[in-house]
Amino acid sequence: MANQPAIDPMHQFAIHEIVTLPTFQVGKLAINMSITNSVATMIAAAVLLVAFLMLTARREIVPNRGQAVVEALYNIIDRVLVGPILGPAGRPYVPYLFTLFMVILTLNLMSVVFAVGNLGGLDLTFAVTSQLAVTATLAVLTFFSVFILGFVKHGPKFLGLFFPSGMGLIGAILMAPIEMLSYFVRPVTLAMRLFGNMLGGHVVMSLFGSFVVALAIVGLSGGLATLAFIPSVLSFTMIVALTGLELVVAVLQAFVFAALATVYLNEVVNFGHGH
Repeated sequence: MANQPAIDPMHQFAIHEIVTLPTFQVGKLAINMSITNSVATMIAAAVLLVAFLMLTARREIVPNRGQAVVEALYNIIDRVLVGPILGPAGRPYVPYLFTLFMVILTLNLMSVVFAVGNLGGLDLTFAVTSQLAVTATLAVLTFFSVFILGFVKHGPKFLGLFFPSGMGLIGAILMAPIEMLSYFVRPVTLAMRLFGNMLGGHVVMSLFGSFVVALAIVGLSGGLATLAFIPSVLSFTMIVALTGLELVVAVLQAFVFAALATVYLNEVVNFGHGH
């Protein structure tokens, strides 16, 4: 018992190299091309997602279950988000928003499966969306893609987004720095929301998993120690409940990410309706 290593709930988030590849120097920036557990998981997610969509996108007279699922997910983006928020002018952006939603959903669901596999200290694989670097990259790419699109479509007039209407010239100038700060902090909140929700759930599941194992070992000692099986079973019940909750959160957070990206796009697509 004393020689057993303590279970670290943060161990599941450690990044390590799987395949070592050369490092390229670009000026003062060193780019390590090695494949880590994070990269391998993202590659696996991409392969699974592409294969799933290719299999379900085949035209059939009677849609199969997979095709029905994909159509339902597509309608969530098309009819629930894009239609009510962007209107007909937002239809060209449905593929991007659907891709963003599906990528995050796939990574989230995989991270839940891997979190279950990591219970009790098992090092199964990696939870990608529990890494701030990944969620921040998705948030920054989405945010600045929308920001650049605004300038491409509207030119310098897009800067009017930072000058509230109806406040007069002086009031608008005074409010512009606050508007800019609140606008450019969006990628931070977008990244932290996804990262925090997925990280917290995995840590709690890992802690309850360690309780199940540790208390069960204590219960095997016999005597009064067998009472430890009671909290062990309760901890296992909590894991089952948390797994269901994590699955809901995985879907919800992918939807929220896509919904906020749609709101940002709305400022570009419908720019000028109130400025």
